[in-house]
Amino acid sequence: MSKTIIVTGAAGNMGTAVRKYLVKQGFYIEAAVGPHRDPKALNDEHTFASQVNLMKEEAAAEFVKAASERHERITAAALLVGGFAMGDLQNTSETDLDKMFALNFKTAFFMVKPLMNLFKQQKQGGQIILVGTRPAITPEQATSTIAYSLTKSLIFRLAEIISVEGKEHGITASVLVPSTLDTPENREAMPDADFSSWVPLEKVGETVGFILSDAGTMLREPIFKLYNEA
Repeated sequence: MSKTIIVTGAAGNMGTAVRKYLVKQGFYIEAAVGPHRDPKALNDEHTFASQVNLMKEEAAAEFVKAASERHERITAAALLVGGFAMGDLQNTSETDLDKMFALNFKTAFFMVKPLMNLFKQQKQGGQIILVGTRPAITPEQATSTIAYSLTKSLIFRLAEIISVEGKEHGITASVLVPSTLDTPENREAMPDADFSSWVPLEKVGETVGFILSDAGTMLREPIFKLYNEA
């Protein structure tokens, strides 16, 4: 029987790479895509996609409930939704903060709440994979991305809380911290950069695969710094 994992942000660059790798590893994917994505484009024998606005608490809860009803067990969730914005301290507005808070924290928090309830009911618990960022743990790199870095820093605290609350239930949280990802958008924005120093998207998929492996399930409170040479 294949293992089932929830993947949010499943149509994005990172989500696509993670989905493709996990399908090759025999996973079945319950995918969440944003309001402006067509879920049917992802559906096949290995994936069931739903259009979900994860900035809405009820929508996230309904998605987790529906996914759990389709499967005997949900093994894990990779919560990959997020957003990026430039802006130093003096040029970061309340609107900027609200937008980044919604994209980077609410989309994770609203998924974690129903997932924790679900995993506590499951005999073997479950794994939650979150995405942080290097500026959130390296202040020198945060000065030009204030709203982004501050809201992403909350992901690390959320992971710690999950690990504490989930300890007796077999629930663990991991945080991926990639540096610059090798995406078409980043290549277009930085055409003169050394692309070989960036993190290939397939390596994100491989890292998620390791976290979900038998060895990965033995880890506690891990932070995976996927920096390469960037």
